[in-house]
Amino acid sequence: MPELRSLPVPDGLAGERLDAGLARLLGLSRSAAADLAEAGAVVVDGREAGKSDRLRAGSWLEVSLPDPPSAVEVVAEPVPGLHIVHDDDDLVVVDKPVGVAAHPSPGWTGPTVVGGLAGAGYRIATSGAAERQGVVHRLDVGTSGLMVVAKSEYAYSRLKQAFRDRTVDKTYHALVQGHPDPLRGTIDAPIGRHPSADWKWAVVAGGKPSITHYEVLEAFRAASLAEIHLETGRTHQIRVHFSALRHPCVGDLTYGADPTLAARLGLTRQWLHAVRLGFVHPGTDEPVEFESPYPEDLAHALEAIADS
Repeated sequence: MPELRSLPVPDGLAGERLDAGLARLLGLSRSAAADLAEAGAVVVDGREAGKSDRLRAGSWLEVSLPDPPSAVEVVAEPVPGLHIVHDDDDLVVVDKPVGVAAHPSPGWTGPTVVGGLAGAGYRIATSGAAERQGVVHRLDVGTSGLMVVAKSEYAYSRLKQAFRDRTVDKTYHALVQGHPDPLRGTIDAPIGRHPSADWKWAVVAGGKPSITHYEVLEAFRAASLAEIHLETGRTHQIRVHFSALRHPCVGDLTYGADPTLAARLGLTRQWLHAVRLGFVHPGTDEPVEFESPYPEDLAHALEAIADS
């Protein structure tokens, strides 16, 4: 079980960023403190805090610390279906299949991208927590598509900064129920922990700013195929935002999708795929872009709904 630490903010940390102050208070690295904040594990005066929030003396901090690293040991073993799209001295781009986590975490015993790369003999950056070395962004276990993993320390630093600066082009395709109106738009709604189901996320007052741009590519009788660009990268962002619009991703039963439609299409997960990933290469300073085709289950479902 995660360890809960509760303590007041001392006068000496007043005005400090949360990640910097938390690192000093608990003896963590600043990146580890930032990861805790981004995971929703830091609460200040009863509200979830962001890593760049400024601390106030006397405020009450509650921090959920993860299990020790031994509980999330990296298992180095090949992962079937994990396809290497690009590989060089600085980074490796993978096409992640469904059912694979980005990195080990408490309670997850299945395959991971980090473990799959280690099992295939890849050496990745040692920056970051031991169980997520080289990982600069993540995809849900139930979401397939492109991920970049840093191999050099320099690449790790540059890529992390690029994601922080929102200069990485992350493009997804999603099959969503119904027909979003307008057909092209921006969803700007804060996301935080679900008020009654702690394994889910929701649009909530006081959540972290979250921005999703979308455009419907093709409309079918029961659903629409949308192209999505993320300006922010919150956990479950696309799934939460479209659920809030009452157009959940087809097959996403966690966020209100129709189970009958999912069964008819043979889907056992949300129809969501990271189709393109573009960024400035940290080693060459040249723009690069990678693409991923739809996996078989999503392609089959799309064909089935187009024919219905």
